[in-house]
Amino acid sequence: MKIIIGITGASGSILGIRLLENLKDHKVSLIISENAKKVMAYETNYKEEDIRKLTSKVYNNNEMDADIASGTTKFDALVIIPCSTSTLSKIACGIADNLITRVASVALKEGRKIILVPRETPLSSIVLENMLKLSKMGVKIVVPVPAFYLKPKNMEDIVNYIVGKILDSLGIEHNLYKPYSPQ
Repeated sequence: MKIIIGITGASGSILGIRLLENLKDHKVSLIISENAKKVMAYETNYKEEDIRKLTSKVYNNNEMDADIASGTTKFDALVIIPCSTSTLSKIACGIADNLITRVASVALKEGRKIILVPRETPLSSIVLENMLKLSKMGVKIVVPVPAFYLKPKNMEDIVNYIVGKILDSLGIEHNLYKPYSPQ
């Protein structure tokens, strides 16, 4: 599977990193926004060069002439994780002012799978309307909400659950969490 990952400046960059770690068997291209680099440095101990090793190719978010900015370049899915509400709203309104939003625009027009993982709370009416608009267009909105019924023991359990739900949405098998069982 050929997957493009966008990491924006919302909190939760560990989600994008963990997803990359679990896509080793796939061809993955990565776009990291400048704000994401700052958030990543603040929230994690990962270095940009370590993250680059988890991908086939890394693009700059201002690289509007990149091959993935064209519908002629085939890919199976786009996942923006975490997705800032600014990025989500731009996509909903058709604004393609950087590579992440341009690839989303391409994915929409070409009917490709799109998964957005917005990391914001509370949500304004504007953002909720934009989520609904995108959902009606076939975009999957995966809000990173932990499943407390699985009794997470630490932050890693919560991150693994959320990333597992994204892998489920991509149709990729994993063992990041055990399915719920009432026994």
